[in-house]
Amino acid sequence: MSAARITDQATPLLVRDVAASIAYWTDRVGFRATGVWGEPPDFAILERDGAFVMLGAAPGGHEIVPYWRIRPHLWNAYFWVDDAAALFAEMQERGATIDYELCLQPYGVREFGIQDLDGHDIGFGEIVRDRGP
Repeated sequence: MSAARITDQATPLLVRDVAASIAYWTDRVGFRATGVWGEPPDFAILERDGAFVMLGAAPGGHEIVPYWRIRPHLWNAYFWVDDAAALFAEMQERGATIDYELCLQPYGVREFGIQDLDGHDIGFGEIVRDRGP
């Protein structure tokens, strides 16, 4: 008997304004909307290079608390990439909100972070050496 496999993943994020968030993720981060639901939009799926993010409208008056406000240095989403320096340059050029500059982390990953319109930290990392134990 063959085991079932996970074939993909999507990171869900609560946002205050789905339409504005779609614009940010497409214009500044380079994703494309693959589906948008509701009028006005209250849910969307966006994709870039086979990686997905889901944007869901937070209920009115709900406080969105990005993970870094609960535990420092924790992302709401993290994407592995093949060229962090090139992607960092692209995101800067697109006008993404840079959370932290391109750097080499002690765990062997070249990474940088951005923030979306709701303050979620989004990390992008490229493994540059064996992470080891």
